Amino acid sequence: MKCPPWPKGKKLVHLDLKGAPPRVEYLHKLIELFSQLGVDGLLVEYEDMFPYDGELKLLQATAQPAYSREEVLSMQEFARSKGMEVIPLVQTFGHMEFVLKHRPMWGLREVAHCVGTLNPHKEEGVRLVMEMLRQVVEQHPGLNTLHIGADEVYMLSEGEESKLWLASPGRTVEQLFLSHVAKVAEAIKKAWPHMTIIMWDDMMRGMSQDTLKASGLVELVQPMLWDYTPNLDVDRTVSLLEKYCSAGMSELWVASSFKGSTSVYTCVPSTQRHVENHLQWLKVAASLSAGINLKGIAITGWQRYDHLSVLCELMPVALPSLAACLQTLLHGQLSAEAQSTVTEKLGISSVEVEVMERSAVDSLFPGRRLAELIVELNILLNSEDIRFFENNMIVRGWFSPYQRQRKMVTPLITMQIHSQASTYLATLQQKAEAVREEMVRLYPESTAQEWIEEHVSPVMAPLQRIREDIIACVKEMVP
Repeated sequence: MKCPPWPKGKKLVHLDLKGAPPRVEYLHKLIELFSQLGVDGLLVEYEDMFPYDGELKLLQATAQPAYSREEVLSMQEFARSKGMEVIPLVQTFGHMEFVLKHRPMWGLREVAHCVGTLNPHKEEGVRLVMEMLRQVVEQHPGLNTLHIGADEVYMLSEGEESKLWLASPGRTVEQLFLSHVAKVAEAIKKAWPHMTIIMWDDMMRGMSQDTLKASGLVELVQPMLWDYTPNLDVDRTVSLLEKYCSAGMSELWVASSFKGSTSVYTCVPSTQRHVENHLQWLKVAASLSAGINLKGIAITGWQRYDHLSVLCELMPVALPSLAACLQTLLHGQLSAEAQSTVTEKLGISSVEVEVMERSAVDSLFPGRRLAELIVELNILLNSEDIRFFENNMIVRGWFSPYQRQRKMVTPLITMQIHSQASTYLATLQQKAEAVREEMVRLYPESTAQEWIEEHVSPVMAPLQRIREDIIACVKEMVP
């Protein structure tokens, strides 16, 4: 079903740099492509890739160097030259794992075992957040919009100081959340009166209109409602946006997804899944009352679910999905015309990266070669012959755990198993090395190492163990 195209409002692409941060040269190529696809701005979540200094220098990444000040400025200048604004996203309450994981910051956690949530009662915590924001704002000349996060504030109210605070009559967890966000937002407005403040909405979804009106946030923030699912509930989402508007928050944003929201460890995205998410958002936009000022949509591309989780899909394999989602917003559907635009712009045969044909032409979209290699390797990693090698009839029949333990095997057959395992291992090693070589052109060495250890090593390990065990067993059976 065709929907009306996306209404007026900015289309932002989210750059999640807390995992697989692109090399600067690749980042510029991505920005160039985004501009050609009609993107208006970047929502940049630096986390530990920002060049914090002074007392905050310990926040910088150690697996690879953080971007330098010059690199952060050059990224902004290049984006501006392509007509795109840059909006930094700095977490100020939840998802502060990259800050609170450091031993000197442990005392600022709401509870000791929750690394992501800031204790809202400590003035030192607000000072820390404001110093982070000050350094980020100073490094973004002319900045007029800031995203302060504030999503998924887990375990709020579980700390001892929160329990004490909540013991006073009439106080609620909702007020506890709102008071911290208001304190941060007021401090931002005091420091930078012109600054527009965006925040994630999820912690406010269950709040009443009256609670929101009394929160002190009405004139301070613009909520960004996120939902990344292909079956997004249109009526419920419209109702939420209308509630925020009725509470006085009429300037609103929404957030969709082009990658990084299928599962925490997904390797290759489904374009169709993400297109369906955007079709649902088009239905939402078409159903809103005239009083809502929809400022724009952030098309998120999560690289990790949080700072301490594994890598999601890398950017190259997700570019067909991004292009298809943008065309869906433009046309109101992923029509034949929209699909043709995507395939022509990217020089591919299909909007689904898993079935796009190999090309002899180099880099028709930035990172294409890496995307092709990842897809090839992913197919191999998920093949039943390899993934379930230990369950095939020959292995279960002649090299079971019982037989291995007792070293009572048939050498002739077990050496055939050894040969097959060796063949699979050699193929995996060859393809993994090709992926690694291409990946380090676009990403730090640490990203390639992590990706291979997460995706390839767990599949190779059982094959390697079988080979080693066979050699040990055969030695006991052959003179």
